[in-house]
Amino acid sequence: MAKTFHLEIIATDRIFYKGECEHLVITAIDGLLGIMAGHEPLVTTLPTGELKYMVDGKWHYAAISDGFIQVMPDSSVILADTCELPEEIDIKLAEEERRRAQEKLRQKQSIHEYYQTQAALNRAINRLKISQKHFK
Repeated sequence: MAKTFHLEIIATDRIFYKGECEHLVITAIDGLLGIMAGHEPLVTTLPTGELKYMVDGKWHYAAISDGFIQVMPDSSVILADTCELPEEIDIKLAEEERRRAQEKLRQKQSIHEYYQTQAALNRAINRLKISQKHFK
């Protein structure tokens, strides 16, 4: 049996997952991060991206947006703005959000508005990518 560690994935609106995990792969600010039981302690930021974790030998996938991860040898905690399973993603809504963000980027904006719009576009594109890649 594979060694496990405790994983908690907490989004702003719910506890997404809480339980044992064999392996975790997540996009960190400086690239992909793979975590297994016994990993060295680490804290880092997480950009919008894909999250995958293995439970009982099966991979589970999710779209995650901006957050943090704390890794300890026997546990990991992810705090994120949002976290969605591929089947939870409303594809039509994500496409509309992408279209609106692309249109807004064509308009004159302050630097702050530009970064907010770019983040919205990144979230929409990530949600579409994850839903198309993993939802069958």
